[in-house]
Amino acid sequence: MTLYQICQEGIWDTSVPGIRFDEQGVSNYARIQKKLSEAFPRGEKGREEWSGIVERIKKAAPKNSRYDCLIGVSGGTDSSYLLHIARQYGLNPLAVNLDNGWNSDISVKNIKKVVSALNIDLETYVIDYEEIKDILRSYLLAGMPWVDGPTDLAIQSVLYKIAAKENIKYVLIGSDFRSEGKQPTEWTYTDLRQLKHIYRQFGSGRLKTYPRLSLWQILYLGYARGIKLISPFNYLPYQKKEAQQLLKDVYGWEYYGGHHHENLFTKFTVAYWLPRKFNIDKRRITLSAQAVSGEITREQALEQIKQPPYDLEQMEADREYVMKKLDISPEEFLAVWKAPNKSFLDYPSYYPMMKRLLHLVVPVLKRVLPTKPKIFYEMEERAA
Repeated sequence: MTLYQICQEGIWDTSVPGIRFDEQGVSNYARIQKKLSEAFPRGEKGREEWSGIVERIKKAAPKNSRYDCLIGVSGGTDSSYLLHIARQYGLNPLAVNLDNGWNSDISVKNIKKVVSALNIDLETYVIDYEEIKDILRSYLLAGMPWVDGPTDLAIQSVLYKIAAKENIKYVLIGSDFRSEGKQPTEWTYTDLRQLKHIYRQFGSGRLKTYPRLSLWQILYLGYARGIKLISPFNYLPYQKKEAQQLLKDVYGWEYYGGHHHENLFTKFTVAYWLPRKFNIDKRRITLSAQAVSGEITREQALEQIKQPPYDLEQMEADREYVMKKLDISPEEFLAVWKAPNKSFLDYPSYYPMMKRLLHLVVPVLKRVLPTKPKIFYEMEERAA
């Protein structure tokens, strides 16, 4: 039996898959975080790198084009602030939102407030709700931990598809590893091969409006079409609380209550499904990252992780709302809840191939992607 241990620099502990500790009690996840910080320095070097990226974005835009980049927006802190940053640097983004039927009213209002104030065009891709309902039901029935994976895949596909349609070479992403960390692959891995298999086994319809791109199509768009995904917050000073205050003051933006709570199904997944059924608390990763980056202290992280994600009565009300919206009866939900938990490794995916060919894949991806994906930092550190 594994003895409990917790990282001395963050709050990663033995509940995190693949964790190891050195003689000083520092975890390999802390080392992942430090390697990412070394790969993407902020300060003067980061600003110089970002300024160079901005120039490349402007030069890559076709003449007479209305847009030089694309930004996926959710109404949350990161993507809303990213719109603000883009305008500050003289960029002309197209904002793209995925409507999967679960966006909160606050998030929708936030998007409209910011794009309107900044005079940014917004394109919304709407998935037929019966399709997305069937897909999300399938992931619940499959016993998967990250049941919101289909939304992640759809967002990625929509961004690439619209960028290709508009001949846009740069997609700006509002991710920030310093405040979010690198979630363990076991907790969040999803790809199209996995989705197709789960939907064939547990779904009941056909996918017509759900956007999807295979791994090979994404590689083609990245290599042949030159579409690059960039995370500006890798290079620029960024504090969520400061960003939220600016958004409130300048745009009348509203906070929605918690990380990823701008989407109601994502909120259910992160705050109810994962911690209660799988004993997975993603806050342990984000709080650890914030402690290592100095956004909060380790003591503050330890205190926050003791608290429930949000009000317990509201959590139960949200669960009932999700079940009703997915047409899952109390009896069906109880059966799903009591069924054995599954792992992404229980279903076919591209992951075994990626892991097997890691030494070959990384050099190829360096020619396709502007930066090495975070998953490879994790895979390398955990394999060491």
